[in-house]
Amino acid sequence: MHGATRAVAYLMLVGGPYNLVTGVLMKLGQPLAELIALGVTSLGLVIMGVICWWRPKALPRQFWSAVSFLAAAVVTGLNLATEDATTGAQLFYLWPLLYAASFLSRRNTIVTVLAISAGNALVTFKYLDVTRAVNDWAAMTVAMAMTAWVVLNLNHRNDKLRTVLQEQATSDALTGVANRRAFDQALQPAVRSAANGDDPASLVVVDVDHFKQINDTWGHAAGDRALRAVADALRSAAAGTDHLVARLGGDEFAVLLRSGPKDAFRYAERARSALAATEGLPGGPPKLSIGIGTTPHHATCAEELQRVADAALYQAKDGGRGRTAVAGTPPPQTVEQVPVPTAS
Repeated sequence: MHGATRAVAYLMLVGGPYNLVTGVLMKLGQPLAELIALGVTSLGLVIMGVICWWRPKALPRQFWSAVSFLAAAVVTGLNLATEDATTGAQLFYLWPLLYAASFLSRRNTIVTVLAISAGNALVTFKYLDVTRAVNDWAAMTVAMAMTAWVVLNLNHRNDKLRTVLQEQATSDALTGVANRRAFDQALQPAVRSAANGDDPASLVVVDVDHFKQINDTWGHAAGDRALRAVADALRSAAAGTDHLVARLGGDEFAVLLRSGPKDAFRYAERARSALAATEGLPGGPPKLSIGIGTTPHHATCAEELQRVADAALYQAKDGGRGRTAVAGTPPPQTVEQVPVPTAS
């Protein structure tokens, strides 16, 4: 939208003064009604340019989709009003064409090319002889169509490249899940939404138990396979839910779920079961220690949610690893921790 609004503003702010100079000041002596119409049009273009520059939100969203057709109509009207069928005047059709090809859909661009072709035909066949009009109209239509095709294909390639770069910037190369950057970008909005009364946001933090031992015993290749197995288990367990699985670094994963603590706990156990069913790993599938914190149940901001989820993770580790702990749940007491009653 920013690029579109600026493009329209540039056209209006340049086209208005240009039309005033070439259509009014340089043609003084022409019929007064024609000069007034061109002057008013020039002023209108400048006013629209100022609005597009300073207050683009004041215009309805549909305007930005229709502006290429409106611009083609304005160019056609000005060429008819000035009785100008020269190639230079027709080249102003390039602006609505480039705008449509750069900011609108392929279908809108095709319709814009047809509108330009029709507008050019109105001007050329009105002021030129038939043979020259046919030649000029055909040449302009073909040139506009080829220009649209080139710009659309360049934009398509740029879109694909941008998608690849975005995936590379937000995904973990080893496991294919999101990376810390993508996780950090998603956490704040999810927590804010949950704190404002939308669906709860649960943060599930996961550590692979004794991961260093896997690397030391079976090698880093086996460790990488174990990490990919963990990522696959976390993704498969979250299928059908609103979630984000991320690898934060090393053997640490995080899963953002739009659910309450009970559903998050059930998710953690599904992931643990999915991982336990994995075959082909040296030494068998690793075990997971998992901590869960939920907004608004346990925290009201992203920093606090991460803190309580990490605390629950350490609680799971202290409890013997290979288990899930939920924030705010007292740790299970061992026999040694049960207070011995004292004689009064």
